[in-house]
Amino acid sequence: MINKSEIEQKVAEFLLQIKAIKLQPTKPFTWASGLKSPIYCDNRITLSYPSIRTYIRQNLAALIQEDYGSVGVVCGVATAGIPQGVLVAQELGLPFAYVRSAAKEHGTGSLIEGEIHEGQRVVVVEDLISTGKSSLHAVEALRAAGCDVAGMVAIFSYGLTEATENFKNAKCRFSTLSNYNALIEYASEHTYISKEDVELLRKWKTNPNDWSGSISESL
Repeated sequence: MINKSEIEQKVAEFLLQIKAIKLQPTKPFTWASGLKSPIYCDNRITLSYPSIRTYIRQNLAALIQEDYGSVGVVCGVATAGIPQGVLVAQELGLPFAYVRSAAKEHGTGSLIEGEIHEGQRVVVVEDLISTGKSSLHAVEALRAAGCDVAGMVAIFSYGLTEATENFKNAKCRFSTLSNYNALIEYASEHTYISKEDVELLRKWKTNPNDWSGSISESL
């Protein structure tokens, strides 16, 4: 059995160390949606660090085996989930495929790239779960192709209530190596953020839209 709390803290450490995650509660980032956020996450940076990349690969593979058991194929979500998915598929010795964000407008018009078969038990790999909407798009595509989706794994989750509800409504399980709460705990204990910042960061997770609105008014 893997030690999930230990992995949560270790992954949080790595992500902060290499600045794959940046925390700026008083100088928030603006997401593509326009939402103001005190956190920015780019897990693609982990690919540039072999030892961290290996740790993530091995533990995503272990997480899949512990939470979902035997699967027949690993499927990544375009685009950031593709390299992570390939690494995990290699670790498990399984076939790999990936789901595009939209079907190709030329050639075969494929939405799913790679070889999958109806009835196959699939695990989906993402790098990050925010609201879960784009991730669940991939799940829907695989189910439409006749696959049995065991669940999804990712490196990190913001832990938003919206994501939990979206996955619940889609009847899809998900597991992550680390999460927002573990990250804030580690960041606070190791002086990445001040104690005053912790409260701001926790308020954002409770209601990102209200937090974003209040920050925008004060800027």
